[in-house]
Amino acid sequence: MIINTNDIDILKKRNISVAQIEAQLQAFVTGFAYLKLKTAASIGNGIIQLSEREESALLDRWNDFLQTDAKIVKFVPASGAASRMFKDLFAILESEDGKANKPSQTDFFEKIDKFAFYDELNACCTKNAEKNISTLISAGQYKKVVENLLLDIGLNYGALPKGLLKFHVYNDLKRTPAQEHLAEGALYAANKLKNIHIHFTVSEEHKKLFDKHLNDNLPYFEQIYCSKFFVDFSVQKPSTDTIAANMYNEPFREKGNLVFRPGGHGALIENLNDIDADIIFIKNIDNVVPDKFKQPTVKYKKIIAGKLVEIREKCFAFLKTIESNSLTENQMLEIQHFLETELCIFSPTFEQWNKDEKIEYFRAKLNRPIRVCGMVKNQGEPGGGPFIAYNQDGTASPQILESSQIDPNSEKNSIMLKNATHFNPVDLVCATKNYKGEKFDLRKYVDKNTGFISLKSKNNKDIKAMELPGLWNGAMSDWNTVFVEVPIETFNPVKTVNDLLRKQHQ
Repeated sequence: MIINTNDIDILKKRNISVAQIEAQLQAFVTGFAYLKLKTAASIGNGIIQLSEREESALLDRWNDFLQTDAKIVKFVPASGAASRMFKDLFAILESEDGKANKPSQTDFFEKIDKFAFYDELNACCTKNAEKNISTLISAGQYKKVVENLLLDIGLNYGALPKGLLKFHVYNDLKRTPAQEHLAEGALYAANKLKNIHIHFTVSEEHKKLFDKHLNDNLPYFEQIYCSKFFVDFSVQKPSTDTIAANMYNEPFREKGNLVFRPGGHGALIENLNDIDADIIFIKNIDNVVPDKFKQPTVKYKKIIAGKLVEIREKCFAFLKTIESNSLTENQMLEIQHFLETELCIFSPTFEQWNKDEKIEYFRAKLNRPIRVCGMVKNQGEPGGGPFIAYNQDGTASPQILESSQIDPNSEKNSIMLKNATHFNPVDLVCATKNYKGEKFDLRKYVDKNTGFISLKSKNNKDIKAMELPGLWNGAMSDWNTVFVEVPIETFNPVKTVNDLLRKQHQ
């Protein structure tokens, strides 16, 4: 028996069923099927390009919505450690000569005084190495500088989450990404009561640090924005961890115990599901800019939110008409047109159905969570993109896909990927309540047949790891999805420390 009685006790504590483990082990054997694509989304074919007049109308719609007492939440996945930001600097610590040889390393040291953390780092170097940064660099002691930046003798940036690092310099202060999200929330997510709700998903080990950092800074932001902030946190649930497997697709064990790994950002659908709100914005922790560059972000956040309100109102109106049992032929044609042209949902067998079957189809497709996603023009950034893909029920609808979900051996798919015009910057606004004001159970709209399997190592042993369907990929597969083109100025992620040298972060 692969699962023993001790395993069952551990699974109960994690709130994981044996059936879940069996399904995960089977997935290691079979892998995950590639998605069947209809086409890459593009302008006029799944992606909306708004005119100035349309943008203005949507801005007005969102500003009107802000005059209600609706609860609006900004949801920020902030669990990620910053260690990957400093990959090339860690290489200096691991090298024998401690030299800065790579272009990224030399660029870092040549412009080190441009970073928001420079003054703190300089103080650490002066204290611990008895030399300031300039003197250490002149003497070729790069490793000393890096030690004080990344290790716990200094700033410990190599172990902290991105959200707590100093990113931007202002006249009177330095801001972290977490603080920039407070400022953003005040600019587009404050209702008429001037309440701003922000939810961060964090790791358990960093929860106290986030709590202290934000609560220490809330009075300042509440004063300058004349608003009341409500900030809370959640951690990824143990029930969303996935089992690790050996190369024979059996449970990997250490000292006889099962080994689990975090299920990836798709696990956060559980955290999102716990939030009771009318509208939820989703944006990554590192995609923030200083105030002087925020205007495009704020404008287009409001625009896609206005589009969400518009789509939601139409869905609700249609559902109420369906509920009245008085659908006319013209109304049915109107709903079909809305599904095909505005939600880009297609069914190849629709015309074969009788009236009752069509009505049930309308009800099923309209009564779902809704998301409007900003899409930027593809400029070679790694990550997912917008496609029209086929679903298990035979319909086709907009989906955000990662390249690993697309069959690389298909010539048709390769051409689609090569010619894809847009990229997913993780710029979402969501409606998670139905037309009766009841919360959707978001877990029911996940495509459990999607996911990612990768090879990892654990104590020098090869293991297989599994990630759950990504939060904006398979975890939202069965949502109504609308893609809107937004300018590249709204997308300013910090993936490496040197990204902070870009003008958008200075």
